[in-house]
Amino acid sequence: MSKKCDIKCSEGPPVTLSRRQFLRGMGTAALGLLATRCNVETSPPASSPTGTLEVMATSTSTATATLAPTSTPMPTSTPTASPIPTLISTTTPSPAPTSVTLAPATVTPPLARVAIARAKTYNRALIRQKVEAMFDGIGGLEDVLRHGNRVALKVNLTGGDYYAPPAGFSAIESYLTHPEVVRAVCELLRDAGARELFIVEAVFDDISYPMFGYEDIAKAVNATLIDLNLPDPYPDYTMIPVGNKALMYEAFTVNPILEEIDAFISVAKMKCHYECGVTHSMKNLVGLVPATEYRQDASHWWRSALHGTDQEVKLRLPRVILDLNHARPIHLAIVDGIKTGEGGEVPRGTFAPVQPGVLLAGKNPVATDAIATAVMGFDPTVAAPNAPFLRGHNYLNLARQLGLGTNCLEEIDVVGAAIADVVYPFRPSRSM
Repeated sequence: MSKKCDIKCSEGPPVTLSRRQFLRGMGTAALGLLATRCNVETSPPASSPTGTLEVMATSTSTATATLAPTSTPMPTSTPTASPIPTLISTTTPSPAPTSVTLAPATVTPPLARVAIARAKTYNRALIRQKVEAMFDGIGGLEDVLRHGNRVALKVNLTGGDYYAPPAGFSAIESYLTHPEVVRAVCELLRDAGARELFIVEAVFDDISYPMFGYEDIAKAVNATLIDLNLPDPYPDYTMIPVGNKALMYEAFTVNPILEEIDAFISVAKMKCHYECGVTHSMKNLVGLVPATEYRQDASHWWRSALHGTDQEVKLRLPRVILDLNHARPIHLAIVDGIKTGEGGEVPRGTFAPVQPGVLLAGKNPVATDAIATAVMGFDPTVAAPNAPFLRGHNYLNLARQLGLGTNCLEEIDVVGAAIADVVYPFRPSRSM
């Protein structure tokens, strides 16, 4: 049941509004509350029945990393958050100096930039126009392709045909990346000089690419489809290292194409997630690794080694997401929020179709996902166990702490549509 807000009027009975109606009515004022400060809580309220969940990881985390995905231990103790700096001195001030030496002027780093576009349908011409406008708004694709012109686009086809889509909606309209968004991105990459395009995903089943229109898209833009569950067309998998900020894994087993490409793009669906709160461009990378190599038990069809046990997942999965993003950095993040679902990742439990009518793009995935989270009506800096991060740590907070980007709205330059004009409050995932 959605949260209710009771407002007593001067005349007549109380008016009961749903959370969604309340936030829509608040408009700019509601979103202004999110942008007033960067909330970096390190623990939930003491009255929380679920206990302490939110912990800010640091680059000196004591979590043990290992190459074996099925035996990676969890941290034996909760990492300690970095202390909040003291801004006001309580000591007696020193006498004023007789002369003043001016310190060199500090240079303020540029704000991360994220573009928002409105689109109510997946009309091909409309999507091409909107995606092109977003790319122009974030400075074009030249710096994306400066890495080279072999480009991979990671899409989200989670679940394949296992789940029946909601009545009146197709799978690509409710929980999978829509191929028309991918088509537009590929066409614009070709226009910008990309020589080779690869559409990649560890697909759930063999029919996923043809069933959801990706074979047609690949032919139209001359892209190669790669199933990341297999090493093909290479003889075997390779290992890509996480680097010195590894939290759970030192390296990941992947298809070698992820090591050989020059630029990497995540084209995700805007959704809630039962364990991670939200899933956008960063969480999309869980589908990089072959499922068969990351199962705790041969009977599991999901990547259970990444999740860990039910007791571990709230700590473990958010940190695995950060490891994946360090191992295979995202150069361009795109979020499809035209038609999607709230209350979950796939059609089960509290999942329900919604139509926010938005697209987002940015060159920093943390900032892009933070804006997507704000468009969903959530504070991207909130500490667990607050919505939407009800069962796992806020991995956007952890990403900021590790230097991957910012999730503070005041540090992000939004171009195109304003957040307050497109906010569409989602219900968080309550059940699977």
